[in-house]
Amino acid sequence: MAENHGEVKLLGVRESPFVVRVVIALKLKGIEYEFLEENLGNKSELLLKYNPIHKKVPVLVHNEKSVSESLVIVEYIDEAFKGNPILPTEPYQRALARFWTNFIDDKIVSSVKKVVFTLDEVEREKGVKEALEALQFLENDLKTKFFGGDEIGFLDIAALIIAYWVPIFQEVRGLQIFTSEKFPKLYNWSQELINHPIIKENLPPREPLLAFFKARVEGLSASK
Repeated sequence: MAENHGEVKLLGVRESPFVVRVVIALKLKGIEYEFLEENLGNKSELLLKYNPIHKKVPVLVHNEKSVSESLVIVEYIDEAFKGNPILPTEPYQRALARFWTNFIDDKIVSSVKKVVFTLDEVEREKGVKEALEALQFLENDLKTKFFGGDEIGFLDIAALIIAYWVPIFQEVRGLQIFTSEKFPKLYNWSQELINHPIIKENLPPREPLLAFFKARVEGLSASK
């Protein structure tokens, strides 16, 4: 008999790497859920109700209790639902995983945003330098097939933005930041990750995603 996990809803947009983090965690745990597509230009009453502080996606709603922020949600999913652990069980390894996931959002995501969505050339060059430095730290830390060992773990889920979205972002901007020549271990890891069956079937299609971000960048340039 299947375990009853209660009512699980996910508010999100399919293009977002932060929403996909939550989708992957739910799939790895085998949790059935209802996906509620948001229009961030016209935010729903549900989103404003469940995330009144940041008014952003993703938001997980489990039995009418809401959890926000992608990494917090992934940890919640791991603790609330049994089976297929996502975070390491050993305290020091858990602490390391949390450190590196925060590093990804604080250093890599922020620098990539500068590269893609900043019109100022000096700021963009600064973003490229910061991204390269941060990626080198991850390259040096990667010792196994996945960051989680032989199986996908918390850090792999957080770093999916590097494996799938960063190559799209650099194509939009005509840059070469994350390449197999610069970061061979990370590149091999990225290919293993995006071709993992659970990851592959839950990624948004590449071409529409590329068109989506090209349109966003063109919109920025037009409004300059």
